[in-house]
Amino acid sequence: MGKTNLLDAIHYMCMTKSNFVNSDRDVVRHGESFLRLEGHFLNKKKEKIVAKVIPGTSKIFEKNDIPYHKLSEHIGLLPLVVVAPDDTALAREGSEERRRFIDNTLSQGDQTYLKNLIFYNRVLKQRNSLLKEGASKGYLNVDLLKTYNQQLFEPAAFIFEKRKALLEILTPIFNEFYQKISGQQEKVSCVYSSQLLKDSLENLLLANYEKDRILQRTTCGIHKDNLIFKINNREVKKFASQGQLKSYVLALKLTQYELLRQFKGFSPILLLDDLFDKLDAQRVQHLIELLMSDNFGQIFISDTDKDRVEKIVRNFGTEYRKFVVENGAIV
Repeated sequence: MGKTNLLDAIHYMCMTKSNFVNSDRDVVRHGESFLRLEGHFLNKKKEKIVAKVIPGTSKIFEKNDIPYHKLSEHIGLLPLVVVAPDDTALAREGSEERRRFIDNTLSQGDQTYLKNLIFYNRVLKQRNSLLKEGASKGYLNVDLLKTYNQQLFEPAAFIFEKRKALLEILTPIFNEFYQKISGQQEKVSCVYSSQLLKDSLENLLLANYEKDRILQRTTCGIHKDNLIFKINNREVKKFASQGQLKSYVLALKLTQYELLRQFKGFSPILLLDDLFDKLDAQRVQHLIELLMSDNFGQIFISDTDKDRVEKIVRNFGTEYRKFVVENGAIV
C-alpha cells in the first residue's frame, strides 16, 4: 500500500538515502525520472529539508533553502533509528552488516568519524585498484602503494579507537534492553573484533604485502572489523531461537537509539516498520510499554492491521495520531 515508503521517505530525508534499497533509481516511482521530498522537522529549531534527486545525474539536499556542499554534512542533523523485519540480517549475514551498524551509529553522532570513514574508504578503493592494476600489468608501483599505506594509518587508528570506545559503553545498555524486551535472564554479549587489537595497521600491511599482491585486494585493516554476538556464551547466528534472535537485534537497535540520544543531547526519531511481523504479541506489548515509559521522542509505527497497535497505545493514555495508507496515499 505504501506505508513502508512513508517511513523510508523520513529515513531518506534524515540519512540522504533509502533504508531498503541501494540505488536511488529504485526509490523513484516507476515511470518517473526524478524525486522530490520535503520535510519539516522540529529539532532544537525548525528545519525545512528538501531532497531533489535525478538518479545518475544530480542529488541535492537543502536545509532551510540553502544547498549543502556535501551530502555528508547533513548526516547527524536529524538522528534516526529504524527497526525493520529484515534487521535479523545484522546477526545472520556477514560482518559488513555489523560494521554498517557501528558506522551508522558513530557517523550520526560524530562528523569527524564520518569524514575519516569516507577518506579511509576512498584510499582503500584506490589501493585495491592499484593492486589489481599491478596484477594485470605484471608490475606493481610499490612507491604509490606505500603512499596509500601512509594515508590509511591515521584514519584507521581514529576509527579503531572510536569503535572500541563505543563497544565499551554499548554493552551495559544493551544488556538492560535485552532483559526488558525478552523478560529472560540470558547472558548476552557483543564483542568487538579487529585485527588492530593485535597489531598496528602499518605492521599488518607490511606482513600481508605478498598476500595482498596475490589476491589483488587489501586483506587487513578496519574494513575487516566485526562484532561477535553471543547468548549464554554461544554464537547467536548458530544457536539462538527465532524469539531470541529478534529480541537480540531489537535490543541492539534500542541501544543505538540510547547512544545517539547521549551523543546528541536530544531524542532521535524512531521508525518501527511492520512491528508484528518482527515480534509476537507479548514482545510487542513489552516493547510498547518500554517506549511509553522511557524518554523516547517521536515514534512512527507501521502495521498491516489498522487497529492492533492503536489498541495497545490507547491503554497508555499517550498522545498519538493514526494515518491510514491506501494505494500509496494517506487517506
